[in-house]
Parts: sequence; structure tokens; C-alpha cells
Amino acid sequence: MKVVTFFHLKEVRWALSDEDRLRLERRFPGVKVVSVDDPSELRAALADAEVFAGFHFPREHFAAALRLRWIHSASAGVEANLFSELLASEVILTNSTGLHAVSIPEHVLGQMLVLARNFHEALRLQERAEWNRFGVISFAGGVRELHGGNLAILGAGAIGRSLAPLAAALGMHVRVMRRDPTRPVPGAEAVVGAAALHALLAWADWVVCALPMTVETRGLIDAAALRALRSSAYLINIGRGESVDEAALVDALRTGAIAGAALDVFDQEPLPPEHPFWSLPNLVLTPHVSGYTPDYFQKMLAIFEDNLERFLSGRPLRNVVDKHLGYAQQE
Repeated sequence: MKVVTFFHLKEVRWALSDEDRLRLERRFPGVKVVSVDDPSELRAALADAEVFAGFHFPREHFAAALRLRWIHSASAGVEANLFSELLASEVILTNSTGLHAVSIPEHVLGQMLVLARNFHEALRLQERAEWNRFGVISFAGGVRELHGGNLAILGAGAIGRSLAPLAAALGMHVRVMRRDPTRPVPGAEAVVGAAALHALLAWADWVVCALPMTVETRGLIDAAALRALRSSAYLINIGRGESVDEAALVDALRTGAIAGAALDVFDQEPLPPEHPFWSLPNLVLTPHVSGYTPDYFQKMLAIFEDNLERFLSGRPLRNVVDKHLGYAQQE
């Protein structure tokens, strides 16, 4: 059986090491692992491959990959893999859900503390060598404590389910929105469905978008949703940029309709230098790094390797994506 790996995504370029490739072949006799780094070699490598691991499978090569049975996404997001030919096929799609269960919740808490304590304004004052205590205390929504605050988490994947108990441990009141609100989330005092979105937003001091990219989530945080928020509320998005109407968010931040926001994902990446987000003082930007961890690829390989063992032994795979929902079902 042939496994092909190819890990290119925008500016990310990574290749399976010879050490890892040989280790996999020793563990799984009869499996040939081919690591592709040059995109021009990918079509030929995929012609007789049964398994592919990478950020996304190139659609233009799908029809020629006649033996393909399983695609593993090196990230949790799989929207680039959900092209019509794959949807109509019996090829299994899995993802790396769980990979970000530590890094992204910690990133979110960091962004919340930046916004709550106005560190972003303090850093601007530091650059100007300006001592201004009142300027920091009163900036945007004013300095506040997370303890006692209301946190709404949109999405109950591995990230949302990991964030909820961390926030609860800080003394926050946590409520979660998920597709099936009958399924509880540890750390959350309540779980609601999408129909209750605006009521949830009106309750929240903090809103964290941890949503996959689906038809239902595209543009979910629109002008009406932003109007449902309090003027003292903050929005954080670490899910998918397309979930937020960026023009509506710019307007809300400029007019003070919400106190501030922190974004790690954007509708267009890299974010164009002329985008108005860059000039908003009550907005904290990071360049899609919330999921980064020094051992990212080793963690991803551990998920893939476990699934490869399952695949070869005929056992159910982990993180199987419902190709029509657009994400892997979780607990």
C-alpha cells in the first residue's frame, strides 16, 4: 500500500523527514511512504496512492488518483478538501481535530487578557515613551477583570470544549453554542443551539468564535449579530475568517458599537496592507498563529499514525469528517 505525504499550505512548507518515513515503513511492513516536496512531482506520486496526508488534496489530481481510499487533513479545517468530486466519492476524509486543543485556548486567554488589561494600548504608549496611567485604564472598554465575566463560546469542537473549563476555572460564566444543544460541555453552565445566537450574544461580555467553515457559519457574525452585542463586549475569532462580516466589524469597532476585538483569522490571508483592520486601535491582530506549537507536525503525525494502524487493521478511524456537515463529529 502506498502513502503519499505533501505538506504545503500558503507560506507553510514542510516535508516528512527520512527518519519519520522509515519509522512508519518499519512499523507497517508492506506500506511504502512517499514524501513529496516538489508540487510538480505530486501528480505522478498520487497515481497509485491509496492514502494521502497533507493540508489539502489537490482537486486537479483527484480524477487520476484511481486507487485513493483515504485523505487525512493535517489541520482541523477541511473546507479546501470538500470539492464536489470528493463529496460524491467513497474516499474517507479525516482531520487533525484535537491538535489545537492546548495552543488555541491558551492563545484565546492571552488575547482576552490583552484586551481586558489594555496591554495593546500600554505597548503603544511604551513606543512613545509616554507615561499615561489613565490612558491605559480608560482605553476602549476600560480595564476589567475576567473573573465574573460572561463568555460565549461559539462552537464545541476540541477548541471550544477545552476553552470552557479553563475559563470557568478563572471564575467566568461560560455558555456554549453548538449544533446539538442537548450535548453538555464540561465547564459550561448552559449549552444552546444556533437559534439562540442573538440572545447569547446579548448576554456575553466576551464572544469567542471557534467555528468550522460551513454553509451555516459563513457570515454568521454579521451586522445584526454585532448589534446584539453590548457596547462593552469583545469579539475574538480563532475559527475561520469567513464566519465574520469584516466590513460590519470594522464599522462596529470604529463607532464603538463594541469595545474591541482580537482576530487571528481573516477572509483574505495574508491580510492586505490596505485593509482597515490594520489601523483600528481597539483591534488586536495576529497572523493566523493561534494553532502554532513547536511540535505541531509531530502531534499531527501521531494522529495520522494512529489512524494508519486503524486503517490497516480495518478498525474505525478517528476524526472522520462528515463531508456534508464539513467537520468531524465530536463528543
